Amino acid sequence: MSNELTIVRGGALTTVQDLGRRGYAHLAVPRSGAVDVPAMTLANRLVGNPPDTAVLETTLTGAAFRVAAHCHVAVTGAVGAITVDGRAAGWAVPVAVRAGETVDVGRARHGVRSYIAVSGGIDVEPVLGSRSTDLLSGLGPPAVRTGAVLPVGLATPTPAGIDYAPYPIPSRAIDLACHLGPRDDRITAASIAELDATTWTVTPRSNRIALRLSGPALRWNTTEELQSEGVVLGSIQVPPDGQPVLFLADHPATGGYPVVGVVPEPDIWRCGQAVPGGTIRFHVRAA
Repeated sequence: MSNELTIVRGGALTTVQDLGRRGYAHLAVPRSGAVDVPAMTLANRLVGNPPDTAVLETTLTGAAFRVAAHCHVAVTGAVGAITVDGRAAGWAVPVAVRAGETVDVGRARHGVRSYIAVSGGIDVEPVLGSRSTDLLSGLGPPAVRTGAVLPVGLATPTPAGIDYAPYPIPSRAIDLACHLGPRDDRITAASIAELDATTWTVTPRSNRIALRLSGPALRWNTTEELQSEGVVLGSIQVPPDGQPVLFLADHPATGGYPVVGVVPEPDIWRCGQAVPGGTIRFHVRAA
């Protein structure tokens, strides 16, 4: 029997994500994809899927769904209670789910985004080679709502034969490497020092597009405006109010404010679990 998921509780924001749309920045299409890639790929590995298989990415309040056929499910990323028809289930392990049973991923106790992999993967129609929902451009499937029915692909692999996968619980305090440039010359030397020395607070205005941070205002040293330039995942942009913006998966392809530093990809994935009120520290390095 083919499988499908019926969404019983859509949660605050649940989307379909994979590794995103690479290679289309010249067309002003951002990569999108999972904000916490290591968590997504681990969930897929646990249920026997290839790493780029589409999953559900939930935000803060989790989600719940009913399966039509027997399958395996794994939940990683943000940590919260997981139940299958009311029975407690494990985090970061493959869980067998029978036809007709309901999986409920509860509110995040640590972190922001949970990743729910189902054996066979979420089999929505790809757009530009990806099944990811892009909130900025509107590409891909719409955000998942209560009552939606999502197709699931054919599950041929077997789940991982383990009962625990070591994985760090998301922290409220995140330290990130930061390589200066390309426009660090647009802010004062004192502001570069503050970028490095400040413990920045993650604001509630943060989303899949960017982390918006609060702290001392970084000062431009020129009134000359930049022409719009390409920006990449992990760019730290300084708008006129001086409060840095750290671009995540759904970031715009271009921007007109100075990008004063870039966080490398191995560090940026942890930002997907940065909670409002949590903190970010940049460890600034010369480019």
